[in-house]
Amino acid sequence: MPDTPAAEDSLRHWHRWLTDRLAAYTDIPAQEARWLLEEVLSSRTQLWTHPDTVLGASGRMRLLQMLTRREQGEPLPYCLGHWPFFDLDLRVDARVLIPRPDTEILVQWALQHLPADGPVLDLGTGSGAIILALAQAHPDGEYWAVERSAAALRLAQENADRLGLPVHWCAGNWCAALPPGARFSLVLSNPPYLAADDPHLLALAAEPQEALVAGPTGLEAFVDILACLPEHLLPGARLGLEHGAEQGRSVRALLAAHGWQDVVTERDLAGRERMSSGVWREENARTA
Repeated sequence: MPDTPAAEDSLRHWHRWLTDRLAAYTDIPAQEARWLLEEVLSSRTQLWTHPDTVLGASGRMRLLQMLTRREQGEPLPYCLGHWPFFDLDLRVDARVLIPRPDTEILVQWALQHLPADGPVLDLGTGSGAIILALAQAHPDGEYWAVERSAAALRLAQENADRLGLPVHWCAGNWCAALPPGARFSLVLSNPPYLAADDPHLLALAAEPQEALVAGPTGLEAFVDILACLPEHLLPGARLGLEHGAEQGRSVRALLAAHGWQDVVTERDLAGRERMSSGVWREENARTA
């Protein structure tokens, strides 16, 4: 293992050293090294515009602390303490899942179907990524979010406060957290959708498992959401659900079985089925 660079060594030297150290932990060591240095420098340009600058003592200490955490298996976003999503920079830590590009597909779909009036609901908000992205894009809307983890909800509220985006926050499990009579025109959710024995969980061990695992089949959260939603829907409401790449057929069947119409599935850039949606027609609302 190479020695730590000397105190007088330049940013260029630190970047090379970090890249070598990180090669055992990531497929993009040079990029992660850059992100760590940019975080310490509070600058996205200094590494490249002034590569001969000497890294100060406080910067060296903070950099080595983050490197130690990364080498111990902590995801890079947690080491940095924040992560980009859409046009937002969100605080993230082990209380919440790391926002991922897959979820941006759900947000893009939602932006195409934002109601002219009627509130928008995010079930299982985590860091607040989905609802805050919508509130940032269209600040005149009315936004609600539900989260059962008190720790995650505090972080979502911190993100909203820092960004100056108003959201009605509700603590609890799915629709049980909503006030009686609350009804919505657009409902979104990226719920837990992994089965308890899903092999992907091995690579996600550092993230909150309750936000990942739905139950034995991976479909349990979808069933619970679809069962509780009807009394909280306005006529013509739309629902968008993110799901696993192999769950599209099952989620479409669940939507249809619970009375949703015009059910369609959106694919990600790799062509994988990533989210499914449906429309709650007026006749559904009358019989719910």
